[in-house]
Amino acid sequence: MLIALTRERGRNEGLRLLIGDRADVVEVPLTATYFRPETEVEAELRSLHTSGEFRSLVVTSARCAPYVMLTKEVRAATCEIFSVGPATTEALERLGLDVTRESLDTALDLAPFITEGPVLLLAATAGRVELREALSDRCLDPQLVECYSTRDATLTEGEKEQLRHAHAVFIGAPSAWRAARAFVDDLAWVLVPGTTTFDVVKGDHQRVLVGWGDNFASAWREIVMNSP
Repeated sequence: MLIALTRERGRNEGLRLLIGDRADVVEVPLTATYFRPETEVEAELRSLHTSGEFRSLVVTSARCAPYVMLTKEVRAATCEIFSVGPATTEALERLGLDVTRESLDTALDLAPFITEGPVLLLAATAGRVELREALSDRCLDPQLVECYSTRDATLTEGEKEQLRHAHAVFIGAPSAWRAARAFVDDLAWVLVPGTTTFDVVKGDHQRVLVGWGDNFASAWREIVMNSP
């Protein structure tokens, strides 16, 4: 069995450990991350600081972690910190920060636990808006700072063929699925990290499972039982 890992190079090791010797693995990075210059982000944070110190900080991706220390001057001493996903939490803890609450799925899941505003959100360019809207509805004054953008990688003909022949493909985000869809066989399994990506993939592909982390074992059993 051939499994394709599609995160950027250097970000697939955790998935490799999950797979172990169960299958052959190829890496086909579907996206590339472009980070904003820290000087730009720092200047934007200073401009937002005029409205007062932030009482809550939401970090939506581990990719935002390099910018978190830039927020020190605009965060209140009692600022609560919220994260999306265990990788984000680990990145923040490496910075010596305590995470108040972690969402294992979407940023919106954090909304009931955020009670103090103004709220600073660190996120990707053109990311999901549901959490920001929910916080606005409760007058918590959310302010968004976009830290990075994710763009489609240019695939070689060899990489396209690897996707076409893969029996299972790990897809980490809707943007990765948009880049991969044309090359993934209809009979291939697609493993995703959570409901957001699941809903996007399920829109035009039948064989999709939530299968990262703790869900991998059950997803793997499903694949083995239902593969030719």
